[in-house]
Amino acid sequence: MRLATLRSPEGTTAVIVHDDSVVEIAGVRDVGELLTHSDWRERALGADGAQHAVEEITDDRWAPVVPRPGKIICVGLNYRSHIVEMGRQLPQHPTLFAKYPEALIGPYDEIVLPPHADSAVDWEAELAVVIGMPVRDADRESAAAAVAGYSVINDVTMRDYQNRTLQWLQGKTFEGTAPFGPYLVTTDDFAPGPRIRCTVNGEVVQDAETDDLVFDPVDLVAYVSSILTLQPGDVIATGTPGGVGHARVPARYLADGDELLTEVDGIGILRNRVQGPSL
Repeated sequence: MRLATLRSPEGTTAVIVHDDSVVEIAGVRDVGELLTHSDWRERALGADGAQHAVEEITDDRWAPVVPRPGKIICVGLNYRSHIVEMGRQLPQHPTLFAKYPEALIGPYDEIVLPPHADSAVDWEAELAVVIGMPVRDADRESAAAAVAGYSVINDVTMRDYQNRTLQWLQGKTFEGTAPFGPYLVTTDDFAPGPRIRCTVNGEVVQDAETDDLVFDPVDLVAYVSSILTLQPGDVIATGTPGGVGHARVPARYLADGDELLTEVDGIGILRNRVQGPSL
């Protein structure tokens, strides 16, 4: 099952996505709100709201699949290939940092960089885990049960801000820079393993399998839930594979006019144009 959030002049609405149509889930503003209902699967499968042909929906109508998660927990240094390229040792525990909802944009929105953005704007393709029920102090079985499904996110990073201090937050949550979507694909239709790719102006810069993780999604849900309760609609970004611009020699970064594609096989593609100062 694929779920999404559509924009309209009146606001947003949650939809279930079929091969050639989307159906509105009446009275539900977005996928995050849908997941707060314990019977969210039944509500989605029984959707009988307005129906639209997929090809008639313009790119600007697709919102972040969960527009305002209560929490966005990101994981650094989780793909073995990325750990190696950054010259670090495999971690014993997940490296966690936060991102805030203001950073999120739709799957086809422009990434608008602020005038003070420096010349170190990097791409980070990631598989996102979306929580479907409250979970606290979970073992692996209950952690797996708490996962509603998966989506795609790009943790676009301002490396100059990130490296100003030992704490990464300031480089990781610039407003309007993190595309998220286009769909939430439920666990009955997706499991980690398919490939994740990032393309800049037609060149593949990241390409890996989504199960090349030191800590898999179930590990991450269990670990984070030992710290605080995860709620429906919360997001865990599971980390990025090797191939980021910052690790290249010479380093390579995003520039005004670049086209960034982020794809996970079996989920979908983010397609975003970079708009910003001359970098």
